[in-house]
Amino acid sequence: MSSKLIESDIESVLFSAEEIEARTRELGARISADYSDARITRDVAGRPPIVVCVLRGALLFMADLARSIPTQMEYDFICVASYGNGTSPGVVRLIKDLEGPIRGRDVLIVEDIVDTGHTLSYLRRGFDARDPASIRVCTLLDKPPRREVEVSVDYVGFTLTSNEFVVGYGMDYRGLYRNLPYIGVLRPEAIDA
Repeated sequence: MSSKLIESDIESVLFSAEEIEARTRELGARISADYSDARITRDVAGRPPIVVCVLRGALLFMADLARSIPTQMEYDFICVASYGNGTSPGVVRLIKDLEGPIRGRDVLIVEDIVDTGHTLSYLRRGFDARDPASIRVCTLLDKPPRREVEVSVDYVGFTLTSNEFVVGYGMDYRGLYRNLPYIGVLRPEAIDA
C-alpha cells in the first residue's frame, strides 16, 4: 500500500470545502423553491422529484446537496463511463441503470462536472425515452470551454473558464483524489506519471 499523500499532487485549490458547502446550500435552497413551484413540477400525480446521482463523481456532491434540500424527494443512481484510462472522452457506456421507473416523474440529474457534454447528452436522450414529466440538471462544475455537444444545465455550482484538470470532492484521475474535501488542480507531473 502506498503511503504517498495525495495532497502533494495538487497544484492549487480552486474551491475550498467551505466554498463548496456554502454553494451547495444555496443550490439546495433554490432547487427546493423551484420544485415547490407548480410551474416547475409536471408530475400529475404530485409525487416528489427523483434526484438521480451520476456515479461515481457526483456521489459526495449529491449527498451534501440532498441534505440541503428541505423538501420531499426520492433518489436513485446511474453509472456511466465516458473516459478511458486518462482524460480523453470515449464512447459513453451504461454501467449501472436506475433501479426504478421515471415515467411521469420530475427528474433532477446531479452531475459532478459538465465539460464536453457527451455524458449529459447521452443521459438526457436515455431519460427522454422513458417519458419523464420533466428533466432538470444540476452540476457542481460547468466547463463551457470544453463543450463539444450543446446541453442545458439548470443549476450550476461553479463555472470554470480555464482548462485545468480538476480533482477532489468526488472527481478523480485514474480512480484517485475523490476523497479530497476540496476541488483542486492536479499537477501536470501527476497526470503524466
